[in-house]
Amino acid sequence: MVAQLLRLRLQLLGNLFRRQIWPAIGIGIGLLYGLALAGALFLLLASLRLFTDVGLLGDVFIVAGSIITLGFIVAPIAFGVDDALDPRRFALFGMPNRTLTLGLAVASLVGIPAVIFTIVLLGTVVTWSRGPLEIIVAVLAAAITLATCMLLTRIASSFASFALSTRRARDLTGVLGILLIVLLSPVILGLATTDWSRDGVRVLENLAGVLGWTPLGAMWGLASDAAAGAFGPLLLRLVVALATLGAAWLLWQALVARMLVTPGREAESKSYAGLGWFDRLPSGPMWAVTARALTYWTRDARYWVSVLIIPIAPILIVIPLAIAGIPVEYIALIPVPLMSIFLGWTLHNDVAYDSTAIWLHVSSGVRGIADRVGRLVPLFVVSIIAIAGGSVVSALVHGDWDIYPAIVGVSTCLLFAGFGVSSVMSARFPYPVVKPGDSPFQQPQSSGTLAAIVQSVTLVASLVLAAPAIAFAVLGLLQEDPQWYFASFLAGTGIGLVALIGGIAGGSAIYDRRGPEMLEAALRA
Repeated sequence: MVAQLLRLRLQLLGNLFRRQIWPAIGIGIGLLYGLALAGALFLLLASLRLFTDVGLLGDVFIVAGSIITLGFIVAPIAFGVDDALDPRRFALFGMPNRTLTLGLAVASLVGIPAVIFTIVLLGTVVTWSRGPLEIIVAVLAAAITLATCMLLTRIASSFASFALSTRRARDLTGVLGILLIVLLSPVILGLATTDWSRDGVRVLENLAGVLGWTPLGAMWGLASDAAAGAFGPLLLRLVVALATLGAAWLLWQALVARMLVTPGREAESKSYAGLGWFDRLPSGPMWAVTARALTYWTRDARYWVSVLIIPIAPILIVIPLAIAGIPVEYIALIPVPLMSIFLGWTLHNDVAYDSTAIWLHVSSGVRGIADRVGRLVPLFVVSIIAIAGGSVVSALVHGDWDIYPAIVGVSTCLLFAGFGVSSVMSARFPYPVVKPGDSPFQQPQSSGTLAAIVQSVTLVASLVLAAPAIAFAVLGLLQEDPQWYFASFLAGTGIGLVALIGGIAGGSAIYDRRGPEMLEAALRA
């Protein structure tokens, strides 16, 4: 049965070249590119056999190998894999679980990624071929590494197709991935700002000292221990590596057994009673648009994913500044204005998110003023609360309560100016976005320079309108004069209100005039 599954796997690989001529040529070019890259890595690893510093070379192998092992786990979950040998496809054949588990595991060794990875591992054997014992340990380590990584990628791909088959689950995985990147950003920035010529060896030793005893890196340190004559650490790492392989095998068996008796997940359909926000808000065109916008913000993944990303942006800006040595009392002044400008910018293409449903607004004769104001209300309320509360925290961390009016003034101006400019841009220059029901992380169906221009103009216009308030706040910081903070508050709120009212008025006029054109753009997108 294992041989039959291997033949099936080879047949599936051969079928890739029996498609139309151009897809087959593309696959062939990709295969040649992968083999060329693997060959180059093999030669590089073979040349490292002449490197005499075994300790440093072992640290590099452990750190790089840990990243590779993690990639075998993360890549199938993050990007998804069309698994031709999904265990559920064999549920009706009555095959013993142990036989199917072994057959699918062995079949995973027959594939382009496995072949490329095997070539790379053979290069590591050449790297450590410095004596009979080193060769034996290097071959053993390569075999354990290959088996472990192939099992891990099988587990990850099967888990992705089994547990993350619904769109909501995939969207949630994408959000968690973004949050993970944010959590890892201090580590990444720390490594990027390290003076490797001076501290590189110490950093590698510290990382390898931790990763070398984890399931990710233990198997990558076996050969270096043998070359260094460290037989005690060698035996302990071998125990960790074999335990990792055994745990992966048991997990793979349990996952296959579970998948054989469990159908694929389907998205649960929700039933809603009543009209939701339409029941809770007053009647009238503006409130109807507000209710619809609230429904989008609470149910549409395209909206709430963008809201989750907005608090992440200040973190990505603040961390490099902190690493660069900027005092905390000045960094504390950045997050609230930064979130405000992105909150105002978020609505710059709001009409396009309606897609073809914009026909309801056009055919029902909704006035532009009702549409423009109705779309602003949900984000307006949330943003005002965020500015008020966030400014208190910023002033508290800064240590001077006199600056509170300046933070409120600058943030309010950025927010209101963004809302005003967005009210004009979303009516005049809607550009294609992800369609309703699609994943918020996929690319739009069409794109061009219009999207970049609209996004840039909205951001730049908001900054230009808020320039007086920002200038007064900076003068207050330089001269330590609270009067400049109050001037920043007056300028920010005054200019912001004028920009908001003017933007709503201009956007309403454009909306009333270009209703059919907006519907045409939605149909074309």
